[in-house]
Amino acid sequence: MASTLLNSTSSAQTRSSLSLDSDQKNPVMVTKGGRLEQARIMWDFFFNKPTDTRPSGKIPVQTLTKQQLLAAPNNTVYRLGHSTVLLKLHNAFWITDPMFSDRASPLQFAGPERFHTPPINIDELPRIKAVIISHDHYDHLDHDSIMRLAGKTDYFLTPLGVGDILVDWGLPAAKVRQLDWWQGIDIGDVRFVATPAQHFSGRGLFNKNQTQWASWVILAPDQRVFFSGDSGYFDGFRQIGEKYGPFDLTLLETGAYNDNWPNVHMRPEESIQAHLDLKGKRLLPIHNGTFDLSMHSWREPFDRIVALGNVQGIPVITPLMGEPASMYDTTGGRRWWKFQERYKETEQVHVKRLSSGPGGDS
Repeated sequence: MASTLLNSTSSAQTRSSLSLDSDQKNPVMVTKGGRLEQARIMWDFFFNKPTDTRPSGKIPVQTLTKQQLLAAPNNTVYRLGHSTVLLKLHNAFWITDPMFSDRASPLQFAGPERFHTPPINIDELPRIKAVIISHDHYDHLDHDSIMRLAGKTDYFLTPLGVGDILVDWGLPAAKVRQLDWWQGIDIGDVRFVATPAQHFSGRGLFNKNQTQWASWVILAPDQRVFFSGDSGYFDGFRQIGEKYGPFDLTLLETGAYNDNWPNVHMRPEESIQAHLDLKGKRLLPIHNGTFDLSMHSWREPFDRIVALGNVQGIPVITPLMGEPASMYDTTGGRRWWKFQERYKETEQVHVKRLSSGPGGDS
C-alpha cells in the first residue's frame, strides 16, 4: 500500500463518511439519561466519590535513564503512565499520547492530579521518531508535554483536526501528519494506520467533536501493535482484527469506565473481548494507575483484567511504571499494585523489591 502523506491543513478536504462528519451527525452518548440525570452523574463524580479511587500513598515507579533506553533491545515497551507508552521498535523510539504534566487539566492548580511522577523526564528521552496521538482530551493531548517534545521528535501523527491544534501551538507543519480512519503512513519501515474508535472529542464547552479521535495500528517488520486510545467497545475492533491482525501486542484502555458512561470507555470484560476481536496475543492494559477519572477503585482495573486474562489464557502484561517489558513476554508480569501500601514513604523503588521474580505475586 502506498504511503499517505497528509499536510497539517488538509483535514477539511479528507474527511470521509466513515469519519468526523458522520460522528458529528450521530454522536455517541457520553453519559446516560437526560440533563437532570447527567447533572446527578456529574455531582456524584465531583462530590460523592468513594475513598479508594486514589491510592493512599505514592505509586512505586522504576526510574529510567537515556542510557538504559538506548541499550534496550528492540521490541521493548515501557509504561510511563496513563496511556503514555514508549515503544522501541525497529531501532527507533515511538511514544503514544505523551502526558507528563502534574494534572490532566487546562489548569495546573486544579483537575485530576497524577498518582506518580513520570519514570523519566522528557529532557532525558532519546530522539523520538514519532509521537502518536489518539484524540484531543487533556489526559491524552497535553500542551506542555507536546511543546517539550517538539524539538526531539521527527513526526507527530494525529487524527483529523488534532494536527491543526499542534500547528496552532507552534509546531512546524512539516512535522505533523493528520490521518483519517483507514489511512496510513510509512515512516521508514514502520507503517501506521489510523483506525476507528468509539469516543468523542473537545477541549472546552463549545468545541465538542470538532476534531477526530482514532485508534492506531503499528506495523513494524517483526511486530504488530494495536493502540486503542480511548474507546467504548464496538464492532470496529473485529473489523480491525480481520484487516490487520493478529497483533503481537494490544495496548487497550482498561480504566475510567462506569455504567453511567458505557459507550466511551471499556470495562475490563470489554477490553478482553476487544483483544480477542483484534486477534491479539498479549495485552497491556492502559488508561489506569495514574489519574482519578472514574468511581471505581484505582486497583480495580488491574485486578479485573488480570483475573479475566487468567480465565481466557491471555497473557496480561502489567509492568511497573518505567519497568521494561518485552513484547514477547508471556508471563504476564508482577502484580505490583497489590504491594503499593508498602511504599507510602517513597515513590522511587527498584523492581526487585516488589517481587521475587518476573510474574511473581509474592
